[in-house]
Amino acid sequence: MARLGQLIRASCRHRAAFAEPPNVTTDCCVVAKRQRVFYTHGRCAWLSLERTTVLQWNIDAGIQEIADNLIATRRDFHAHPELGYQENRTAGIVAERLSHYGMRVRTGVGGTGVIGVLEGALPRPTLLVRADMDALPLQEENDVEYRSQNPGAMHACGHDGHTAMLLAVAEALSHWRSELRGTVKFVFQPAEEGGGGARRMIEDGAMDDPPVDAALACHLWNNYPVGRIGVRTGPTFACADRFSARIKGKGGHGAHPDQTVDPIVIAAQIITAFQSIVSRNVSPLETTVISVTSIHGGSAYNIIPESVDIGGTVRSFSEPLRDHIRQRMEEVLRGITDAFGAAFEFDYEVGYPPLSNDGEMADLVRAAATEVVSSAEVWENEPTTGGEDMAYFFQKVPGCMFLVGSANTEAGLDYPHHSPRFDIDERALMVGASIMLCAIKRYLTGAV
Repeated sequence: MARLGQLIRASCRHRAAFAEPPNVTTDCCVVAKRQRVFYTHGRCAWLSLERTTVLQWNIDAGIQEIADNLIATRRDFHAHPELGYQENRTAGIVAERLSHYGMRVRTGVGGTGVIGVLEGALPRPTLLVRADMDALPLQEENDVEYRSQNPGAMHACGHDGHTAMLLAVAEALSHWRSELRGTVKFVFQPAEEGGGGARRMIEDGAMDDPPVDAALACHLWNNYPVGRIGVRTGPTFACADRFSARIKGKGGHGAHPDQTVDPIVIAAQIITAFQSIVSRNVSPLETTVISVTSIHGGSAYNIIPESVDIGGTVRSFSEPLRDHIRQRMEEVLRGITDAFGAAFEFDYEVGYPPLSNDGEMADLVRAAATEVVSSAEVWENEPTTGGEDMAYFFQKVPGCMFLVGSANTEAGLDYPHHSPRFDIDERALMVGASIMLCAIKRYLTGAV
């Protein structure tokens, strides 16, 4: 029970609010009893509970022993966020820690990426596990002691937690070296937020020396409460493409539209027609998004402009569907502009590929997750139209990316990802790290 008390204390800075947990016999992360609940990272809350609630999570002993450091590491990274390909401080800490754990370390991979190789009793197979390190260009609005100290940069997507969790897994697993029938390659990636850091690391040899056989990653997920896990077989994250188009008409006086080719009217027709691609050219059983998110044209109330610019994003879950949508968008642009006597320019930027979880790797994660949380809390999550460049690794080897619930509505920790108020229930760090550690052990030893 002393360990449980330490774990709870590690996750809250209001030490005056602590009380000793009741006498329970199972490993737990939090205990709430009769109007009192112990929360994480500086936010304690009072609930009107009429019964004792015990969340029974089987946190790995190795993770429990370093729980204080896990939370402190996450808060340090949160306070010092770095944008894509600028993660020099973060990468330096990661490399130093991995070296201390006795790993073969390579730095500067794909820019600012770091790789640590933990070799077990046998050289193969090799399992790659990845965390992303970059922050977002956002001004934090949270009033916490570990708030961002770097103006205009914030960890608003959980990457601070991803990096801290994987370091904790690396430390715990370093004591298991002789039990591992294979190799673990710890990959700390730069620039996931639009910079394509995974692709650059692969181009710089991340999948080689030794060759990788499978891959795992997790994502803290504020759409789920802490303690819930999402594991899905098949398409999980969408491709993330962007487009821009310029509609070129003939400007003139707003009082004489008959003397013009009005690009605003044409753009309106195109925007509406783009939505018919989703409703009439794509199977209703497939998920597709075409969002026009910007439109710019005109400078005065009585002038019809020469051109209008539109732009937006496309999301889909397969490469053939992505190609089909791009083709149809260009056909719509050509057909409507021809009909109005206008012209167009079209640029379609292919972004991250869709991420699809391998069935066997997803089963491995499900088994690991049920070792940590109850099977009722291991969900088949819905696919998300967000993009994730872990997909580049999964194009090379089978893999699984699972979601780790991190929200706590009662404590106000439920703001969405990419919000300036985003924060997590830090108990999720212990849950996520334990599941990752369990999955690695299952993959390389066949037992937990």
